[in-house]
Formats: sequence, structure tokens, C-alpha cells
Amino acid sequence: MKNPNDSFLRGRLRSLKFALRGMWLLITTEDSIKAQLFVAIIATILGFYFDISNVEWMIQFLAIGLVLVAEAVNTAVEEVADFIHPDYHEKIGLIKDIAAGAPSFAAFISLIIAGFIYIPKITLLF
Repeated sequence: MKNPNDSFLRGRLRSLKFALRGMWLLITTEDSIKAQLFVAIIATILGFYFDISNVEWMIQFLAIGLVLVAEAVNTAVEEVADFIHPDYHEKIGLIKDIAAGAPSFAAFISLIIAGFIYIPKITLLF
């Protein structure tokens, strides 16, 4: 909640504190975020191993960010839906299924990006 006595800078620092807390909660409590971070670490290691270009690094990190953001938004939607209607409800189930589609799209696109970056490098090894 906004404190009217906060300066602009203090307000931004307070927002940053809440954002970092949210990131920490996601990392420590959500298995899907943990799995995606594991994949991100593997992709980063592969990037160093194959010495990918700066542009490839940028695209890879954009893809990683896209997946993590989609996972975070999906988690938020599911938490809100469960809070509003904790019991099973067909409409809530539909909302949660649609929200779960977002990280699936992001992960699929990220795999395509990884293919563009790494398949040519792997084929050079053989």
C-alpha cells in the first residue's frame, strides 16, 4: 500500500522490496519455477560451453525471462482463483487451465529458440 509520506525514491525502494520478496517466494515455494530455473542454469552453462554470441545471449535470456514471467503470472492467477473459490468450480478450473497455457506457450517457444541457437553448434561437433 502506498504511504503518502514516502518520497519517490523511498516508494521505489519499497516496491523493490516487495518485488524481491515475491521472487523469493516463487523460487522457494513453486516447483514449476524451480524446474524452469534448473533449465535456465543448464541453458546458461551450454551458452558458455558453446561460446554463443552476444545476440544469442540476449535472445536466450529474453526466452528465459519470458518463461519465468509466464510461470509467475500463472501462479498468481491460480492463487487468486483458489482464494476466491477454494472448492472446485468448473469456471475456476477453466480460468486456471487457460492461465497454465501461458507458461506452456512460453516454454514451447523457448525450446524453438534453443533449437535455433544450439542445433547448429551441436551438428558442428559431429
